[in-house]
Amino acid sequence: MNNADYFLSLRNLSIFPEYILILSLITIIVIDLSYKGKDILLLHRISLISLLSSIVLLLCQWEVKSVPIAPESLQINTPSNIFRLFLLIRSLLSVSLSVDYVRCTKTALAEFLLFISTAGSGGMLLRCANDLVTIYVASECLSLSSYLLSGYAKKDIRSNEATIKFLLMGGASSSFLVYGFSLLYGLSGGEVQLNKLVDGLLSTQMCDSVAIYTSIAFVAAGMAFKLSLVPFHQWTPDVYEGSPTPVVAFFSVTSKVAALALSTRLFGIIFPYFSGEWHIALGVLATLSMILGNLIAVTQISMKRMLAYSSISQIGYIMIGILAADPENGYASMITYTFIHILMNLGTFARITSFGLRTGTDNIRDYAGLYMKDPVLTFSPALRSPSLGGIPPPSGFFGKLYLFWHGWKAGSYPSVPIALVTSVISIYYYLKIIKLMFTGKNERSDTSTIYIQNSLVSSSTSISKSSIEIAMIICALASILSGILIDPIIGITQNTLF
Repeated sequence: MNNADYFLSLRNLSIFPEYILILSLITIIVIDLSYKGKDILLLHRISLISLLSSIVLLLCQWEVKSVPIAPESLQINTPSNIFRLFLLIRSLLSVSLSVDYVRCTKTALAEFLLFISTAGSGGMLLRCANDLVTIYVASECLSLSSYLLSGYAKKDIRSNEATIKFLLMGGASSSFLVYGFSLLYGLSGGEVQLNKLVDGLLSTQMCDSVAIYTSIAFVAAGMAFKLSLVPFHQWTPDVYEGSPTPVVAFFSVTSKVAALALSTRLFGIIFPYFSGEWHIALGVLATLSMILGNLIAVTQISMKRMLAYSSISQIGYIMIGILAADPENGYASMITYTFIHILMNLGTFARITSFGLRTGTDNIRDYAGLYMKDPVLTFSPALRSPSLGGIPPPSGFFGKLYLFWHGWKAGSYPSVPIALVTSVISIYYYLKIIKLMFTGKNERSDTSTIYIQNSLVSSSTSISKSSIEIAMIICALASILSGILIDPIIGITQNTLF
């Protein structure tokens, strides 16, 4: 095989994981139409097999370096493969966690898997996008699927309300992003590819114009919405509370991982000569997110709303890695903590899903005395909550330690002390839940206390309990191992990126 044939084979192989997801999506639609109204596990197996196949294929072609695809509209490289792997792992665990929940609540399994596959493929293409048009199309593929997932429980008024809010505010953020892109297109002399935009801006001598700063502001606002940074976070608590719990478990991290991947690419390529401006803007947004996210989370009585504000603060922590002037250590620590956050977050939502299936509530006070009723369900948050708060020795502590340390060395002096203080605040409301589960007394009457099955759930909750507990155990073990092996993980990430 000559060099041209080898290069062509790499180009065809590089986006094959996305091809597999699209093929499985079509297969699920065809099978569902053929067996309409029948509860079959075949759809579940097809989805899991396609996700596993995509992961294996992605790992097999991991060493492919910077392969342009589709007239340079997509660019495959090692950093993009890292985020693609994160999205595939997240989708795989979400399907494993959610499928029995969907079956027990007697909702449409095919629709759920369809939206999951579409959102996953959109997020993967978003990280590989190499021009403004492809970025917007992939972003909307992910966003529209997320809107539909948030309204998946059609008979739930709160889910319908969450969908409307999500759709309206998401449309506004997309308009900000498109307007910023249109300014970049005009100022660069008609360039759309990311690696040519900077040369276009330099050739047209528009680097110091008012319009370029306006473009930076609109792009930053559009990305801040997708990342749930304050003050563009208003959609997050309502969508978390109104959407079905497995849906929240999926896009609570999926959208953020895709947005983080896009942020590092946009601000690292398009705005290299404006580092001072976008560093200040994103630094202020990250600081506000850490402060307000944790302070408001303390006052919440709904578990899902509390985790919504917690996720807002978590993304503020992650932004410290992006803002670090040292990309080698800053990006490596950011990617490592993002991976740890995926495991912690999914394990937490697995517990909430199991609790909600049995009680139909996500009120924090209903967790009182949970230890006496289900020690296994109590064991998961007892491990996960300290990790989210950054208490040693779980993996969350080491992830935050590396992230804050490299942020401090990179000169993020205002952000790191605030991150440390707000992390202490987060420890309070995480430990409050653990204390409630072990020492609290449920004030509700015996006829309405825990383990009264939700009326929307069928009698086969034992299946759901089994699958959800398996997901919790997997996430717990992965979180522990990632904490023990934090040094090798950081080293592998640094060697992979640079």
